[in-house]
Amino acid sequence: MSKVGPTWSMLVMTFAGAIPSWQCENGVNDYTSHNNLSTLNPAHSNGSASFQQCYPSGNSTSDGCTDFKFAGDMNTIVSEWSLICDKDWVASTITTIQMIGLLVSGLTAGHIADGIGRKPTYFMSLLMLVICNVIAGFSTSWKMFAVMRFLLGFGSGCYLTVFYNFMMEFIPSKHRPIVVAFPSWAVWACALGFLSSWLRDWSHIHFATAVMTAPWIFFWWVTPESFRYLVSHNKINEAKDVVRMMARINGRPVPDLQKLRMLADIDKAIDERKYTVKDIFSSKTLRKYTFLLGVGWLSCGYGYYAISFGVQSLSGSLFYNMFLLTVVEVPAQMSTYYLSNKFGRKCTAFGFFTISSLSSIVVAVTQITDIELKHQLMNGFAMAAKMGVAAGWSALMLLTTENYPTVVRNIGFGLQCSVSRVGGMVAPLVVYLNHHFPGALYFICGGLLLISAVCTLFIPETKGRAMQDVIDENATRGSPCQLHSLLSSDSPSDESSGTVTENVPSKTSNH
Repeated sequence: MSKVGPTWSMLVMTFAGAIPSWQCENGVNDYTSHNNLSTLNPAHSNGSASFQQCYPSGNSTSDGCTDFKFAGDMNTIVSEWSLICDKDWVASTITTIQMIGLLVSGLTAGHIADGIGRKPTYFMSLLMLVICNVIAGFSTSWKMFAVMRFLLGFGSGCYLTVFYNFMMEFIPSKHRPIVVAFPSWAVWACALGFLSSWLRDWSHIHFATAVMTAPWIFFWWVTPESFRYLVSHNKINEAKDVVRMMARINGRPVPDLQKLRMLADIDKAIDERKYTVKDIFSSKTLRKYTFLLGVGWLSCGYGYYAISFGVQSLSGSLFYNMFLLTVVEVPAQMSTYYLSNKFGRKCTAFGFFTISSLSSIVVAVTQITDIELKHQLMNGFAMAAKMGVAAGWSALMLLTTENYPTVVRNIGFGLQCSVSRVGGMVAPLVVYLNHHFPGALYFICGGLLLISAVCTLFIPETKGRAMQDVIDENATRGSPCQLHSLLSSDSPSDESSGTVTENVPSKTSNH
């Protein structure tokens, strides 16, 4: 439920950056007859105004527009600060600045969560989203708004970085896919479409985001810290309290808590060696995995946000298209829970990437041609492309988490998150380019996702295999070392004896 904050904070530019219909007036006030119309169109043009042209009518003595008339059906940052003509680059640049905030958070949030804990980092990000959304709604210039978008990107990145590991550290491997398959992001993104069509004002949407995010901060008093984090930081008594609470809520016997002290001693020994990103690139195997996975993360970051922010290039209602492009994610993302356990993470990612790639190419070709049912084909295949990116990204997240050894798992995951932000930074700029060169957005998307599909074929499948804990070039993936056998929650409970084995995993630092 708390994901409403980062979802709306991230995707608000889908509406806020949209360009309403407008006309060049050059100070001539001759709109009495249609001032109350909700939209403008070429039929409204008269001798003193030009429809969506950056120059005045032919009988004007001015070389450029000095005054603009925007449609009154919605208020975006474009109409708020007249970000058209010589300022038409500003909206896409602001979105890129937001993505830079995500990039920075991907490099720092993991270290913050490892230092102060998953719980403080998680709630700190929610508080940051509330405060920054309120301030953003009161922005008096696009420059002030850009600064707040950077901070909102940073806060959203902190949330997304800590969120998955925070949840996964409580969940056995068989059920981990549900963490990425549960379509909370997609559901809230659909809700944003309805919210935008209702409020139709960029500042009001920011205020609504703050209001919807604030209540979840009060769950601080009922949300436990990750017991795995507590064990790894030698806070044994606090970890025992969390485990007892879990057993009580689940109606299960309390497991053997004596093992917690032994696990803390093991983690202390592991901590004598501080791992960094250098260790990933020093390993030939991990270097290969990082490159292959990185292609997919880059493509997903670009594809998802390019399609989202480029929604205005499709035909029909902006709000209706915002809803359709996100509602298709719900069944697709939920299906990854079944597909990744049935056919494997690798096959699931490959299949969805292929679907998205082919759909994107169809949209691109349709945009530059004049064929029958052009608009219907564009919208339909755009939805298929968005579905494939969202579901493929979910499978790729599992593949990434389970391919890195425990000692560098979160470092590797955080690195891939940062790679995806590069794609997200490029996406708004390509959306701007697509206004001048139709089809560019989807041609690039199709090409990148096709390459990603090929790259997944060279990544090891992890379905049903134990995760590796240490970097060992000679180790056989899926053969657990002694440490993993002792700590893994992948091992089944001893159901036949009616007892619950202690399933406390090895240290998993936050990505």
